[in-house]
Amino acid sequence: MAAKLVQHLGTGRRKTATVRVFLRPGKGEITVNHRKFEDYFVNETSRFSVRQPLLAAEVADRFDVMILAKGGGITGQAGAARLGIARALVEFNAELRPKLKQLGHLTRDAREHERKKYGQKGARKRFQFSKR
Repeated sequence: MAAKLVQHLGTGRRKTATVRVFLRPGKGEITVNHRKFEDYFVNETSRFSVRQPLLAAEVADRFDVMILAKGGGITGQAGAARLGIARALVEFNAELRPKLKQLGHLTRDAREHERKKYGQKGARKRFQFSKR
C-alpha cells in the first residue's frame, strides 16, 4: 500500500491572478509553476510578500511550498500567493488564524481593474473639453 501524501491546500486571488498553494512537509523550498522561487519572483518585494505568512507563523523551514499561478502579473500573483499560503497554514493549524488575521494575511484585496468606458479615453479619463 502506498504512503498517503500529506499536504494542505490554499487558494488565493488578487486582481486577475489566481494561485493554488500546496504545503507539504519538507525543508522550506518554494517552487512557482515548477520553477525556482528566485527565478520566478525576481523582485525582492514580491519575494518578501510571499514569505510573510510563513515567517509570521514561524514555520518557514518546516514546509515545502508548491505554487501554481495563473493570470495577472507578477505583483498580483505574489499577493495571491500570500493569501493562498495563509489559508493553507490555517488549514494546517487553526490556532494560527488569529495571528494571521491580525497581520492582514487572510484579507482578500478586493481592488480590481476598472474597465474602459465607451466614448472616453480610459476608465476615468475623459477627452479634453473644447468650448470653441
